[in-house]
Amino acid sequence: MIRVVIPHHLRTLAQVNSEVEISIDGLATQGAVLDALESKYPMLRGTIRDQVTKQRRPFIRFFACGEDLSLESPDVPLPNAVVIGAEPFRIVGAMAGG
Repeated sequence: MIRVVIPHHLRTLAQVNSEVEISIDGLATQGAVLDALESKYPMLRGTIRDQVTKQRRPFIRFFACGEDLSLESPDVPLPNAVVIGAEPFRIVGAMAGG
């Protein structure tokens, strides 16, 4: 099981209280995690990434094992610690400064 931490406002939308667990068949990548997350919680479709282009939404960031994976290809395998459930895959709603 892959553990996914999502921002508070998306937890509210998905009606979950804390991190969620998802299963992935095949290679665990950002894209596969997001596909599984949107499949399990269809109300999240379009909130994290564009439904058509699958591009990450502005101000959304992805982290795993203390690393910012936001600019990585969605097809790059996730770190093993995330795959085995030792570390969560974090989706963060970033804030803009001004």
